[in-house]
Amino acid sequence: MTESELFAPHDLPARWRRTRVFTFVDTTFSAFLPLWQRWRDDEERCDRLHVVAVATRKALDDPPSTDDASPLASELARAWPMRVAGVHRLEFDNGRVVLTLAIGDDAQEMLSKLWLRADAFHLDPADDPRKLCKSLARFAGDGATVCANASGPLHSAMRRALESSGFECLSEASDTRLVARFAPRWRVRRHEPPLPCAATMREAIVIGAGLAGCAVSERLAGRGWHVTLIDRHALPARDASGNPAGVFHPIVWRDDSVAARLTRAGFLYALRRWQALEEADHDLQRSGAGLLQIADTPGDADALAAAIARFAYPSDYVQPMTREDALRIAGADVARGGWFFPRGGAISPASVCAAQIADAAARITPRMNTEVTCIAHDGRNWKAFDSSGGEIASAPVMVLANAHDAAPLAGLYGAPTRSVRGQLTVLHPSALDDLRVPIVGEGYAVPLGADGTLVGATYDIDDPDGGIREDGHMENIERVAGMLPELACAPKRIRAGRVAFRCVTSDRMPMIGQLADENAARRDARHLSGAWPLDLPRMPGLYGAFAFGSRGLVWATLAAELIASQIEGEPWLIERELADAIDPARFLLRALRHGEMGAA
Repeated sequence: MTESELFAPHDLPARWRRTRVFTFVDTTFSAFLPLWQRWRDDEERCDRLHVVAVATRKALDDPPSTDDASPLASELARAWPMRVAGVHRLEFDNGRVVLTLAIGDDAQEMLSKLWLRADAFHLDPADDPRKLCKSLARFAGDGATVCANASGPLHSAMRRALESSGFECLSEASDTRLVARFAPRWRVRRHEPPLPCAATMREAIVIGAGLAGCAVSERLAGRGWHVTLIDRHALPARDASGNPAGVFHPIVWRDDSVAARLTRAGFLYALRRWQALEEADHDLQRSGAGLLQIADTPGDADALAAAIARFAYPSDYVQPMTREDALRIAGADVARGGWFFPRGGAISPASVCAAQIADAAARITPRMNTEVTCIAHDGRNWKAFDSSGGEIASAPVMVLANAHDAAPLAGLYGAPTRSVRGQLTVLHPSALDDLRVPIVGEGYAVPLGADGTLVGATYDIDDPDGGIREDGHMENIERVAGMLPELACAPKRIRAGRVAFRCVTSDRMPMIGQLADENAARRDARHLSGAWPLDLPRMPGLYGAFAFGSRGLVWATLAAELIASQIEGEPWLIERELADAIDPARFLLRALRHGEMGAA
């Protein structure tokens, strides 16, 4: 098919001219490069072009050649993702062209898991046209166009499926191709696909200047928003984000659970965003030799080796390790085998925060030494107030990224978050001077060079003590010595300690997304007893990114991109099932389903 044949049914580029966002869904895995080139060549192009491509893992086996004559193909090849299932977000042209690759064992099933508003669809034939067209109807924007390759009996079946799903088949169709436009004459879906936040001004308030708040600020600023970033401390990254270093790695376990899939998505997206910051000359103090996870038992090591083989994870994602393999990589004696993450490691959270603020400095206004004690909505804007009732800032969008303070500030139902005290220990360099890479397992150990080794951390639920405790140091050392036996024999020379408080939920999943209108939900509790997340009333312009626990480094950038996508009405970078698992309204939803919230 020629380029003109590919795009003519969609009336491109006329339809994207002078629009904010244009979203093109492609199940043929062929449209991105010519579409990107056409976008570049059009001076009246849309501000942001999203291409959502759906395919199986097999499609990742053949990246574009870096020797290709097309510079765009070479750029795509350099950004080519790891061969793992899930949603991969690749960004080009300073984030104005976004390729979202949805990779699964069944492409049609993967498409049905996404959440987006599409302007155009380019499709391969489907075994089940009815199921495919129902997915298209859930995603289609007003007047969305469809071009489907179909011939023979499939042509008639596809036509019937399109028409029964609210599409009007057009005369441009041929014996091998169907062209249609979304023009439903009856209601064909329960919920509208994502729309941008109804804000007349592109201004936002972000409360909290740790990993979550700085990432959200950077992602919004990159889309042209002006952000007021408020924090009670004099500098960003002073609480849990102020630890000397943090480890980052995905979760690999016997099943590919929601937690494993979410952490994989966050890990891979964080690597891309950090690389972009480093290419802009920001030093994130990131280690580069990988990260080793020590199994709790030899049986766990064997089970994980089998799981890695079963899921066919590539070696650049994770590798099983015998004890001998692990010793060779660690440079120090290890108690057991485990698994190795070549792209995992340690990084300075404070350096990440500083880089994100610096990278978007022209659109971020920091308000440090400022504590928000109350927020309110006046029907148009969100307002943040200090303890004396003075207004700090006002904007149509607000993001709560202030950990323990977020839920009380928003008045969320059921006090869904708890505090966990974590004490870190910094050992003298002589304690583990041969250790080459960060080690995780029962605890963690991070080599800091001449500054020694960071080990930790305690996990003291609802313990408000901010002081350094000797028993906390001993607990950290004993836990790490269970992975690195030589630490048990080394002198326990402690250089320093630090206490920070992590914010967690009862299900240990973060709170990421738009907050629910709990008063409206309570008034309509009886009708919402069987509700799903999309049924809930939401607070206009109010979002949350908090309760990251020990995984702030992995989850913060994903949280920021998801919230920015929700605000802008762009395709989400994770499956809707994963977004539901981290929805800040999930505890409210459970209460409604269990009849625990009576009508007000």
